[in-house]
Amino acid sequence: MPWTMNDYPSSMKNLEYIVRKKAIDIANTMVEEGYDDSRAIPIAISQAEEWYKNANGEEVDSFYKYGKPTITDKIDSSNPTLIDHKEHVTPHNEGWSVKSEGAKQPSAIYKTKTEAIQNGKEIAQNKGTSLVIHRKDGTIEEQFSYPSK
Repeated sequence: MPWTMNDYPSSMKNLEYIVRKKAIDIANTMVEEGYDDSRAIPIAISQAEEWYKNANGEEVDSFYKYGKPTITDKIDSSNPTLIDHKEHVTPHNEGWSVKSEGAKQPSAIYKTKTEAIQNGKEIAQNKGTSLVIHRKDGTIEEQFSYPSK
């Protein structure tokens, strides 16, 4: 069952409202992609705090109004864990997406490629996997590998 603004991990209780909402959104996505709760929660909190620190007012307002951390797709039970899968930064109709290889949907969408790469690197580093950066035409531009922690 996905976390909501009324039912979330106790480690998120002292976060500002918008940071908590973003952390719940990230954690729900990570759990859908196969992360264990014990790994997803601290990574999600860290990424939400980083997002808030770097987001402009418009992004924060938009997420405050339209972000829906309780809406998640059901995970495909035949889908193996995605924890060891590469992260991909790819073009998206709303900008650039960060998506685990084999995932049904992106974990995040950004207006700029730079923002997507930054987030993709953080996720890949935390997972100890690789990041594959694509060009607008879908071809591979660059790849980075990160050792397991």
